[in-house]
Amino acid sequence: MFTGIVEAMGEVVEIDSSGSAHRLTVAAPVLADGVAVGDSVAVNGVCLTAVRIEDDRMTVEVVPETLRRTNLGSLEIGGAVNVERSLPADGRFGGHVVQGHVDSTCTVHKREPDGAGEMVTFTLPPEHAAHVVSKGFVALDGVSLTVVDASADEFRVALIPHTRALVTLGSAAVGYRANLEVDVLAKYVARAMTVMPRETALSRAQLQASGLLDVETEE
Repeated sequence: MFTGIVEAMGEVVEIDSSGSAHRLTVAAPVLADGVAVGDSVAVNGVCLTAVRIEDDRMTVEVVPETLRRTNLGSLEIGGAVNVERSLPADGRFGGHVVQGHVDSTCTVHKREPDGAGEMVTFTLPPEHAAHVVSKGFVALDGVSLTVVDASADEFRVALIPHTRALVTLGSAAVGYRANLEVDVLAKYVARAMTVMPRETALSRAQLQASGLLDVETEE
């Protein structure tokens, strides 16, 4: 599990698509601090397994499903990526629950100054419109951000100067495709509402009979 608090911006130093697996090698000083083969590390918000560690360099394998669903397939050598090591059991929980399971990508639609910070508008894939709400959480390229507001087809987040300086989104141009992970709680609620048989839903009469609905107050 991750928190969406990016620890460093790493650099893509090698891309190998010659074999059966797409391999990325990322360099970042934080990777030399306790990361071992088999550990989970988030790269642009994607949970990946380290298959090789050499000093401050980590190599990961990316399967086709991940390439289809994320922006990792468009990375180039020399490009920057957000890096976060997985959260230890006794670690400080500073962001929100981020699984590193990217749902889709969304595109930077507009950037506007907002005091010392910046307001950034992203397109919202229609299948996730119900999962993104005002003042809720999203992870964009692995960055935990609060949603300012959301409509059916777009949402806005605010970037403070500190965040802009330390993550890839700070310099992302209009048209940039970011990895989107919506709040996992929203997905579970939406799923439960979809698959729950209507006959199992509590009726007003049942709520009144159980004392959970005050008839006089309701009227």
